[in-house]
Amino acid sequence: MLKDITLGQYYPVKSPLHKLDPRVKILLVFAFIILLFFVQNFVGYAVFALFTGIVIKLSRVPMKFMLKGLKPLFFIMIFTAVLNLFMVQGEHVMFRIWKLTATYEGLRTAVFMILRLVFLIMGTSLLTLTTTPLALTDGIESLLRPFRKIGLPAHELAMMMSIAIRFIPTLLEETNKIMQAQAARGSDFETGSLIKRAKALIPILIPLFVSAFRRADELAVAMECRCYNGGENRTRMRELKMHANDAVASVIVAALIGTIIFTNLFPLFSQFAL
Repeated sequence: MLKDITLGQYYPVKSPLHKLDPRVKILLVFAFIILLFFVQNFVGYAVFALFTGIVIKLSRVPMKFMLKGLKPLFFIMIFTAVLNLFMVQGEHVMFRIWKLTATYEGLRTAVFMILRLVFLIMGTSLLTLTTTPLALTDGIESLLRPFRKIGLPAHELAMMMSIAIRFIPTLLEETNKIMQAQAARGSDFETGSLIKRAKALIPILIPLFVSAFRRADELAVAMECRCYNGGENRTRMRELKMHANDAVASVIVAALIGTIIFTNLFPLFSQFAL
């Protein structure tokens, strides 16, 4: 299960998305996420599906690799769908189980929630899969730079965020090693009640926290030994520059925004509205 988590990983291939400016990609992903919550009908989600499929194709990241990142959240998706199915009130009753009533409106909301989670995970995963940690740090710092006038430590925040993202795969690998070591000693994480399996995780969490703090201390010592001092007067080997591809990507996302607004407002699609 842990090896299926793709968030925080970088997929090294040459593609149009890899060449985009990290600042543009961050802003476009934010726009993608915000726009996702404004979709009100199935036509809008069909547009999102088409757009996401084209973007994944352009990124040259295998679709199997993208779908693999959805596996760890499969339980959350099912739980969210069931919760919406029985908790959303509506006029059109589908069936009843004990005191729980499933309605057509609840089913539609459940489907919408699953689609939102799927597109949300894919959109954020594409950002890290097509952007190196260093470029992501530079992009975040550049976007936060105007806020330094109000005392916001832009460089420190960008560095902390990039280190956190960078260490996700490392911690997952460390967790997998600890689980294999505990399983070799006779630990069982798959069978038994939920409480029993939760207790079985204690021998994993303690060494994982110890390892994480040790890695953080080693990283701090390494940065200090190299006289690292970010912030003012810091130079970069590669300066961020926007090109024509960035403008094209912005126009395409703007067209997506216009299309979603059109599907929400046009009377033809009012029957699919939430």
